[in-house]
Amino acid sequence: MSSLSDPLTPVLLADASPSPSPSESTGPAVPSLKDAHESATNAAGWVEQNWSTWLAIGLRVLLILVIAIVLRVVVRRAITKLIDRMNRSVQAVDGTAIGGLLVNVERRRQRSQAIGSVLRSVASFLILGTAALMILSTFQINLAPLLASAGVAGVAIGFGARNLVTDFLSGVFMILEDQYGVGDSIDAGVASGEVIEVGLRVTKLRGDNGEIWYVRNGEVKRVGNLSQGWATAGVDVTVRPTEDLDTVKELLVKVGEDMSKEEPWNEMLWGPIEVLGLDSVLLDSMVVRLSAKTMPGKALTVERELRWRVKRALDAAGIRIVGGLPLQMEADAVTDPTAGMAAPSVYANTASPQSAAASPIAPPSVTK
Repeated sequence: MSSLSDPLTPVLLADASPSPSPSESTGPAVPSLKDAHESATNAAGWVEQNWSTWLAIGLRVLLILVIAIVLRVVVRRAITKLIDRMNRSVQAVDGTAIGGLLVNVERRRQRSQAIGSVLRSVASFLILGTAALMILSTFQINLAPLLASAGVAGVAIGFGARNLVTDFLSGVFMILEDQYGVGDSIDAGVASGEVIEVGLRVTKLRGDNGEIWYVRNGEVKRVGNLSQGWATAGVDVTVRPTEDLDTVKELLVKVGEDMSKEEPWNEMLWGPIEVLGLDSVLLDSMVVRLSAKTMPGKALTVERELRWRVKRALDAAGIRIVGGLPLQMEADAVTDPTAGMAAPSVYANTASPQSAAASPIAPPSVTK
Protein backbone atom coordinates (compact mmCIF):
# COMPACT_ATOMS: atom_id res chain seq x y z
CA MET A 1 0.00 0.00 0.00
CA SER A 2 1.30 3.43 -0.88
CA SER A 3 1.94 5.93 1.90
CA LEU A 4 0.02 8.57 0.03
CA SER A 5 -3.06 6.42 -0.03
CA ASP A 6 -2.91 5.82 3.75
CA PRO A 7 -5.79 7.67 5.42
CA LEU A 8 -3.72 8.43 8.52
CA THR A 9 -1.14 10.38 6.62
CA PRO A 10 -2.92 13.79 6.69
CA VAL A 11 -3.45 13.48 10.39
CA LEU A 12 0.15 12.72 11.08
CA LEU A 13 1.26 15.52 8.83
CA ALA A 14 -1.00 17.94 10.62
CA ASP A 15 0.34 16.90 14.01
CA ALA A 16 3.88 17.27 12.76
CA SER A 17 3.32 20.89 11.68
CA PRO A 18 4.84 23.52 14.05
CA SER A 19 2.46 25.30 16.51
CA PRO A 20 2.21 29.12 16.31
CA SER A 21 4.23 31.17 18.84
CA PRO A 22 2.48 33.31 21.49
CA SER A 23 3.61 36.47 19.70
CA GLU A 24 1.88 35.35 16.55
CA SER A 25 -1.49 34.81 18.28
CA THR A 26 -3.98 37.58 17.67
CA GLY A 27 -6.41 37.02 20.61
CA PRO A 28 -5.93 38.46 24.20
CA ALA A 29 -4.29 36.25 26.74
CA VAL A 30 -6.88 34.95 29.20
CA PRO A 31 -5.49 34.71 32.80
CA SER A 32 -5.75 31.36 34.29
CA LEU A 33 -7.51 30.55 37.53
CA LYS A 34 -4.21 30.13 39.24
CA ASP A 35 -3.09 33.68 38.31
CA ALA A 36 -6.34 35.18 39.63
CA HIS A 37 -5.97 33.28 42.87
CA GLU A 38 -2.43 34.58 43.33
CA SER A 39 -3.47 38.19 42.66
CA ALA A 40 -6.32 38.00 45.15
CA THR A 41 -4.05 36.47 47.73
CA ASN A 42 -1.45 39.26 47.28
CA ALA A 43 -4.10 42.02 47.56
CA ALA A 44 -5.59 40.49 50.66
CA GLY A 45 -2.16 40.19 52.19
CA TRP A 46 -1.36 43.83 51.41
CA VAL A 47 -4.63 45.01 52.89
CA GLU A 48 -4.09 42.84 55.93
CA GLN A 49 -0.64 44.30 56.41
CA ASN A 50 -1.71 48.01 56.07
CA TRP A 51 -5.26 48.15 57.45
CA SER A 52 -4.01 48.92 60.91
CA THR A 53 -2.03 51.90 59.60
CA TRP A 54 -5.03 53.23 57.70
CA LEU A 55 -7.27 52.80 60.70
CA ALA A 56 -4.79 54.63 62.94
CA ILE A 57 -4.50 57.54 60.48
CA GLY A 58 -8.27 57.77 60.07
CA LEU A 59 -8.89 57.73 63.80
CA ARG A 60 -6.20 60.35 64.35
CA VAL A 61 -7.68 62.67 61.70
CA LEU A 62 -11.17 62.16 63.13
CA LEU A 63 -9.92 62.90 66.64
CA ILE A 64 -8.19 66.10 65.48
CA LEU A 65 -11.34 67.29 63.71
CA VAL A 66 -13.57 66.54 66.71
CA ILE A 67 -11.22 68.32 69.12
CA ALA A 68 -10.91 71.35 66.77
CA ILE A 69 -14.68 71.64 66.34
CA VAL A 70 -15.40 71.27 70.06
CA LEU A 71 -12.65 73.73 70.98
CA ARG A 72 -13.93 76.24 68.43
CA VAL A 73 -17.48 76.03 69.80
CA VAL A 74 -16.25 76.38 73.39
CA VAL A 75 -14.03 79.36 72.60
CA ARG A 76 -16.77 81.15 70.64
CA ARG A 77 -19.23 80.67 73.50
CA ALA A 78 -16.65 81.88 76.00
CA ILE A 79 -16.07 85.01 73.91
CA THR A 80 -19.82 85.65 73.73
CA LYS A 81 -20.19 85.27 77.50
CA LEU A 82 -17.21 87.56 78.06
CA ILE A 83 -18.78 90.26 75.89
CA ASP A 84 -22.09 89.90 77.74
CA ARG A 85 -20.33 90.18 81.08
CA MET A 86 -18.56 93.32 79.90
CA ASN A 87 -21.94 94.80 78.99
CA ARG A 88 -23.39 93.93 82.39
CA SER A 89 -20.42 95.52 84.15
CA VAL A 90 -20.91 98.65 82.09
CA GLN A 91 -24.57 98.75 83.05
CA ALA A 92 -23.49 98.75 86.68
CA VAL A 93 -21.80 102.13 86.23
CA ASP A 94 -23.11 104.88 88.44
CA GLY A 95 -26.53 105.90 87.18
CA THR A 96 -25.48 109.48 86.57
CA ALA A 97 -25.94 111.21 83.28
CA ILE A 98 -22.28 110.75 82.44
CA GLY A 99 -22.30 107.03 83.11
CA GLY A 100 -25.54 106.59 81.22
CA LEU A 101 -24.24 108.31 78.11
CA LEU A 102 -20.75 106.91 77.91
CA VAL A 103 -22.12 103.60 76.70
CA ASN A 104 -25.81 103.55 75.91
CA VAL A 105 -27.70 100.46 74.80
CA GLU A 106 -27.17 100.93 71.08
CA ARG A 107 -23.54 101.87 71.56
CA ARG A 108 -22.89 98.76 73.66
CA ARG A 109 -24.63 96.57 71.11
CA GLN A 110 -22.56 97.91 68.22
CA ARG A 111 -19.33 97.66 70.12
CA SER A 112 -20.11 94.13 71.33
CA GLN A 113 -20.88 92.98 67.81
CA ALA A 114 -17.64 94.42 66.47
CA ILE A 115 -15.43 93.07 69.25
CA GLY A 116 -17.12 89.67 69.26
CA SER A 117 -16.84 89.34 65.49
CA VAL A 118 -13.12 90.13 65.50
CA LEU A 119 -12.32 87.79 68.39
CA ARG A 120 -14.38 84.92 67.02
CA SER A 121 -12.78 85.26 63.59
CA VAL A 122 -9.27 85.24 65.06
CA ALA A 123 -10.05 82.25 67.28
CA SER A 124 -11.57 80.27 64.39
CA PHE A 125 -8.58 81.03 62.16
CA LEU A 126 -6.06 79.89 64.77
CA ILE A 127 -7.91 76.71 65.77
CA LEU A 128 -8.76 75.53 62.26
CA GLY A 129 -5.33 76.46 60.91
CA THR A 130 -3.62 74.46 63.63
CA ALA A 131 -5.92 71.50 62.99
CA ALA A 132 -5.15 71.58 59.26
CA LEU A 133 -1.40 71.50 59.94
CA MET A 134 -1.80 68.58 62.34
CA ILE A 135 -3.81 66.63 59.76
CA LEU A 136 -1.13 67.19 57.13
CA SER A 137 1.54 65.95 59.52
CA THR A 138 -0.57 62.83 60.16
CA PHE A 139 -0.21 61.91 56.48
CA GLN A 140 3.60 62.11 56.84
CA ILE A 141 3.78 65.36 54.85
CA ASN A 142 6.87 67.45 55.57
CA LEU A 143 5.61 70.80 56.85
CA ALA A 144 8.99 72.52 56.99
CA PRO A 145 8.94 73.74 53.35
CA LEU A 146 5.30 74.77 53.71
CA LEU A 147 5.92 76.76 56.88
CA ALA A 148 9.05 78.34 55.38
CA SER A 149 7.14 79.36 52.27
CA ALA A 150 4.31 80.75 54.40
CA GLY A 151 6.81 82.74 56.44
CA VAL A 152 8.45 84.22 53.35
CA ALA A 153 5.05 85.02 51.85
CA GLY A 154 3.95 86.64 55.10
CA VAL A 155 7.05 88.84 55.19
CA ALA A 156 6.53 89.86 51.56
CA ILE A 157 2.86 90.66 52.15
CA GLY A 158 3.76 92.55 55.31
CA PHE A 159 6.21 94.79 53.45
CA GLY A 160 3.92 95.26 50.46
CA ALA A 161 0.74 95.87 52.42
CA ARG A 162 2.11 97.53 55.55
CA ASN A 163 -0.39 100.38 55.23
CA LEU A 164 -3.23 97.89 55.09
CA VAL A 165 -1.90 96.10 58.16
CA THR A 166 -1.51 99.41 59.98
CA ASP A 167 -5.08 100.42 59.14
CA PHE A 168 -6.41 97.04 60.27
CA LEU A 169 -4.58 97.04 63.60
CA SER A 170 -5.54 100.67 64.27
CA GLY A 171 -9.18 99.84 63.56
CA VAL A 172 -9.10 96.86 65.91
CA PHE A 173 -7.69 98.93 68.77
CA MET A 174 -10.11 101.79 68.11
CA ILE A 175 -13.02 99.37 68.46
CA LEU A 176 -11.57 97.60 71.50
CA GLU A 177 -10.84 100.88 73.28
CA ASP A 178 -14.21 102.36 72.28
CA GLN A 179 -12.66 105.58 71.05
CA TYR A 180 -15.76 106.43 69.01
CA GLY A 181 -18.85 104.79 67.57
CA VAL A 182 -21.63 105.32 65.06
CA GLY A 183 -23.43 108.58 65.74
CA ASP A 184 -20.53 110.30 67.52
CA SER A 185 -19.25 113.68 66.41
CA ILE A 186 -15.47 113.51 66.26
CA ASP A 187 -12.50 115.54 65.12
CA ALA A 188 -10.05 113.10 63.54
CA GLY A 189 -7.49 115.72 62.54
CA VAL A 190 -7.67 115.06 58.82
CA ALA A 191 -11.47 115.43 58.86
CA SER A 192 -14.30 116.07 61.29
CA GLY A 193 -17.98 115.24 61.35
CA GLU A 194 -20.49 112.62 62.46
CA VAL A 195 -19.44 108.97 62.34
CA ILE A 196 -21.77 106.98 60.06
CA GLU A 197 -19.73 103.77 59.81
CA VAL A 198 -16.78 102.27 61.67
CA GLY A 199 -14.76 99.64 59.84
CA LEU A 200 -11.56 97.80 60.54
CA ARG A 201 -9.79 99.74 57.77
CA VAL A 202 -11.81 102.90 57.03
CA THR A 203 -14.05 105.18 59.09
CA LYS A 204 -16.79 107.15 57.32
CA LEU A 205 -17.61 110.66 58.50
CA ARG A 206 -20.35 113.01 57.37
CA GLY A 207 -19.22 116.62 57.40
CA ASP A 208 -21.18 119.73 58.27
CA ASN A 209 -22.03 120.36 54.61
CA GLY A 210 -23.21 116.80 53.99
CA GLU A 211 -20.01 115.49 52.43
CA ILE A 212 -18.74 112.02 53.35
CA TRP A 213 -15.12 111.61 54.40
CA TYR A 214 -13.37 108.25 54.12
CA VAL A 215 -10.62 108.30 56.75
CA ARG A 216 -8.10 105.47 56.94
CA ASN A 217 -7.70 104.32 60.53
CA GLY A 218 -3.93 104.29 60.22
CA GLU A 219 -3.88 108.01 59.39
CA VAL A 220 -5.74 109.04 62.54
CA LYS A 221 -3.10 110.27 64.99
CA ARG A 222 -5.49 111.85 67.48
CA VAL A 223 -9.24 111.78 67.95
CA GLY A 224 -11.43 114.35 69.67
CA ASN A 225 -14.79 112.79 70.56
CA LEU A 226 -17.45 115.45 71.04
CA SER A 227 -20.19 112.95 71.95
CA GLN A 228 -18.77 111.24 75.04
CA GLY A 229 -19.32 112.43 78.56
CA TRP A 230 -20.78 115.92 78.47
CA ALA A 231 -20.32 119.22 76.68
CA THR A 232 -20.02 122.76 77.97
CA ALA A 233 -22.10 125.64 76.69
CA GLY A 234 -20.49 129.03 77.27
CA VAL A 235 -21.98 132.44 76.53
CA ASP A 236 -20.26 135.81 77.01
CA VAL A 237 -22.50 138.81 77.68
CA THR A 238 -20.76 142.14 77.03
CA VAL A 239 -22.37 145.21 78.58
CA ARG A 240 -21.31 148.72 79.43
CA PRO A 241 -19.11 149.16 82.50
CA THR A 242 -21.64 151.55 83.97
CA GLU A 243 -24.32 148.87 84.36
CA ASP A 244 -25.20 147.59 87.82
CA LEU A 245 -23.62 144.16 88.26
CA ASP A 246 -26.22 142.92 90.74
CA THR A 247 -29.05 143.78 88.38
CA VAL A 248 -27.30 142.09 85.47
CA LYS A 249 -26.60 138.98 87.53
CA GLU A 250 -30.19 138.68 88.79
CA LEU A 251 -31.48 139.05 85.25
CA LEU A 252 -29.14 136.38 83.87
CA VAL A 253 -29.93 133.97 86.72
CA LYS A 254 -33.64 134.33 86.05
CA VAL A 255 -33.11 133.68 82.35
CA GLY A 256 -31.17 130.50 83.18
CA GLU A 257 -33.79 129.23 85.63
CA ASP A 258 -36.64 129.81 83.18
CA MET A 259 -34.79 128.02 80.41
CA SER A 260 -33.95 125.04 82.65
CA LYS A 261 -37.64 124.47 83.40
CA GLU A 262 -38.83 124.41 79.80
CA GLU A 263 -38.77 121.55 77.33
CA PRO A 264 -36.70 120.37 75.53
CA TRP A 265 -34.00 122.38 77.27
CA ASN A 266 -34.52 120.64 80.60
CA GLU A 267 -33.30 117.40 78.94
CA MET A 268 -30.40 119.01 77.14
CA LEU A 269 -29.17 120.80 80.26
CA TRP A 270 -27.38 118.47 82.67
CA GLY A 271 -26.84 121.17 85.24
CA PRO A 272 -27.96 124.67 86.15
CA ILE A 273 -26.91 127.62 84.06
CA GLU A 274 -24.32 129.33 86.22
CA VAL A 275 -23.23 132.96 86.16
CA LEU A 276 -19.50 132.59 86.63
CA GLY A 277 -18.89 136.31 87.08
CA LEU A 278 -16.83 138.90 85.27
CA ASP A 279 -14.57 137.40 82.65
CA SER A 280 -12.92 140.71 81.73
CA VAL A 281 -13.29 144.43 82.50
CA LEU A 282 -12.25 147.07 79.95
CA LEU A 283 -12.61 150.85 79.73
CA ASP A 284 -15.64 150.67 77.45
CA SER A 285 -17.14 147.23 78.31
CA MET A 286 -17.26 144.32 80.73
CA VAL A 287 -17.90 140.65 79.98
CA VAL A 288 -20.10 138.41 82.14
CA ARG A 289 -19.60 134.67 81.60
CA LEU A 290 -22.41 132.08 81.58
CA SER A 291 -21.73 128.34 81.57
CA ALA A 292 -23.74 125.10 81.70
CA LYS A 293 -23.19 121.36 81.21
CA THR A 294 -25.20 119.93 78.34
CA MET A 295 -25.71 116.71 76.47
CA PRO A 296 -22.88 115.87 74.07
CA GLY A 297 -23.36 117.58 70.76
CA LYS A 298 -26.01 119.98 72.10
CA ALA A 299 -23.75 122.75 73.35
CA LEU A 300 -24.12 124.88 70.24
CA THR A 301 -27.92 124.55 70.29
CA VAL A 302 -28.08 125.56 73.95
CA GLU A 303 -25.75 128.51 73.36
CA ARG A 304 -27.91 129.87 70.55
CA GLU A 305 -31.10 129.63 72.61
CA LEU A 306 -29.41 131.15 75.64
CA ARG A 307 -28.13 134.12 73.63
CA TRP A 308 -31.62 134.64 72.24
CA ARG A 309 -33.18 134.71 75.71
CA VAL A 310 -30.45 136.91 77.20
CA LYS A 311 -30.80 139.46 74.42
CA ARG A 312 -34.57 139.68 74.84
CA ALA A 313 -34.27 139.98 78.63
CA LEU A 314 -31.63 142.71 78.43
CA ASP A 315 -33.64 144.66 75.87
CA ALA A 316 -36.70 144.47 78.10
CA ALA A 317 -34.63 145.76 81.03
CA GLY A 318 -33.08 148.56 78.99
CA ILE A 319 -29.54 147.19 79.22
CA ARG A 320 -27.45 147.56 76.10
CA ILE A 321 -25.13 144.85 74.79
CA VAL A 322 -21.88 146.30 73.49
CA GLY A 323 -18.77 144.94 71.93
CA GLY A 324 -17.30 144.46 68.50
CA LEU A 325 -17.45 147.86 66.78
CA PRO A 326 -16.38 151.01 68.66
CA LEU A 327 -19.03 152.60 70.79
CA GLN A 328 -21.04 155.37 69.17
CA MET A 329 -21.48 158.71 70.88
CA GLU A 330 -24.55 159.10 73.03
CA ALA A 331 -27.46 160.96 71.45
CA ASP A 332 -27.68 163.50 74.23
CA ALA A 333 -24.00 164.39 74.17
CA VAL A 334 -23.11 167.97 73.14
CA THR A 335 -21.16 167.89 69.92
CA ASP A 336 -19.11 170.64 68.25
CA PRO A 337 -20.61 171.48 64.83
CA THR A 338 -17.15 172.39 63.52
CA ALA A 339 -15.50 169.18 64.77
CA GLY A 340 -15.82 167.51 61.39
CA MET A 341 -14.56 170.56 59.43
CA ALA A 342 -10.97 170.84 58.24
CA ALA A 343 -8.78 173.83 59.14
CA PRO A 344 -8.66 176.63 56.58
CA SER A 345 -5.81 176.42 54.11
CA VAL A 346 -3.91 179.15 52.33
CA TYR A 347 -4.26 177.17 49.14
CA ALA A 348 -7.98 177.84 49.17
CA ASN A 349 -7.28 181.46 48.05
CA THR A 350 -6.14 181.46 44.44
CA ALA A 351 -4.56 184.90 44.86
CA SER A 352 -2.29 183.82 47.71
CA PRO A 353 1.47 183.51 47.11
CA GLN A 354 1.30 179.82 48.06
CA SER A 355 -1.32 179.09 45.41
CA ALA A 356 0.65 181.08 42.80
CA ALA A 357 3.83 179.15 43.63
CA ALA A 358 2.02 175.84 43.44
CA SER A 359 0.25 176.57 40.14
CA PRO A 360 1.81 175.00 37.05
CA ILE A 361 3.99 177.19 34.83
CA ALA A 362 2.30 178.07 31.58
CA PRO A 363 4.26 177.08 28.43
CA PRO A 364 5.87 180.00 26.51
CA SER A 365 3.91 181.25 23.56
CA VAL A 366 5.41 180.68 20.10
CA THR A 367 5.59 183.78 17.84
CA LYS A 368 5.67 183.41 14.11
